[in-house]
Amino acid sequence: MTRWAAGGAALLLACSDPTPGPEASADAVPPWGAPSPEPAPRPGMVWIPAGTLVAGTPKDRVPRVPDAEMAGESIEMTGFFIDRYPHPNEAGAIPTTHVTWEEAKALCQREEKRLCTELELERACKGPTNQPYAYGPTFRQGVCGEGGRGVANPSGLFANCRSGFGVHDTHGTVWVWTASEWGRGTEGLVALRGGSGDSGELVARCANGESEKPGAKRPDLGLRCCAGPANLARVVLDVDRGPALKLRPNDEELIKRLELVGKALPSLDEGTANPGGSPNEAAQAFDAERAWAWRPAGNEQLFLGGGCSKTKSEKTCGVVVARETAEGTLAPLAFVATDEWQPTLSESETAESVFIHGGDRNGAFRKRVTYEWGRIGIGEKQRKKRRKKGKPRYE
Repeated sequence: MTRWAAGGAALLLACSDPTPGPEASADAVPPWGAPSPEPAPRPGMVWIPAGTLVAGTPKDRVPRVPDAEMAGESIEMTGFFIDRYPHPNEAGAIPTTHVTWEEAKALCQREEKRLCTELELERACKGPTNQPYAYGPTFRQGVCGEGGRGVANPSGLFANCRSGFGVHDTHGTVWVWTASEWGRGTEGLVALRGGSGDSGELVARCANGESEKPGAKRPDLGLRCCAGPANLARVVLDVDRGPALKLRPNDEELIKRLELVGKALPSLDEGTANPGGSPNEAAQAFDAERAWAWRPAGNEQLFLGGGCSKTKSEKTCGVVVARETAEGTLAPLAFVATDEWQPTLSESETAESVFIHGGDRNGAFRKRVTYEWGRIGIGEKQRKKRRKKGKPRYE
């Protein structure tokens, strides 16, 4: 069994190239501060007005994918039209699939439209108030029919799966080709948006995306068209990975900062993450002795402080897991108890998890600590078991 604690953070970059507007006479320009006039309606399309997109997921929100999405930067976008449903843009129709990127572009061009950029799709999904999900601030199972890959539900099947702008089926059905290259440190890939997946809370977010080769044809990959001048804003990420786990033995400043994080926790119970109320005696006595830097994913760095707390009644040891916020402070994500032993850390088979070692009356143990989408999961104690043949192993 794994317990989970939540948190968030990481630095990502974005750029937006402003779209020059046509020259116009003074009589044709609306007063400063007045909204741009809405163009004549287009059948089957929704007008998305000019406005601000809060792109990606802010650092303190979960779930988020730090090496694939922006960190909540504000981008000014011009207005555009978007199809109400995925192609063929008809309520009750099965979405068009098994098309390459070039074929998808051609289908839109036949209708005097174009493929949407990935940030246009994100804006249409987030609505005028920049909600994480098309229907609101939190994930609601089943609203868009998420659940498993390969889904191509009829358009409009889930009536409440629509954004604040009135765009339907942004998720829970096919992925859609976009006009945007994927980038993110790669070449030759195209960005996809929408779609469905087993992890509905993650995949149903308006900020979620994935990549695909432009020649791919899939039963769960289709298209949605836009119209009007394309927004030039794009996702630009410099993905920084670095060593998965690094001891910081001489970083006294970091050790002290992590110690203060531990002292501010309400208790040193397993999984404690958020400060709240007055710290108990054990938390106030926490004394950090070691610090580590952990990079579980690109553009994500966590800091871990190991130490013990000694009171008249007990000794409690463990590790504070924290992330640096945009303001430069350390925010706690979880406390991992190592009971009576000063903690040590070791790498696992992947960067997404580390082992934290401790000990109790029954001897040494380790716990697998896992990072997933900004959350910290804490595994059960594992102890070395002797075998008839071979070396002892953890079980």
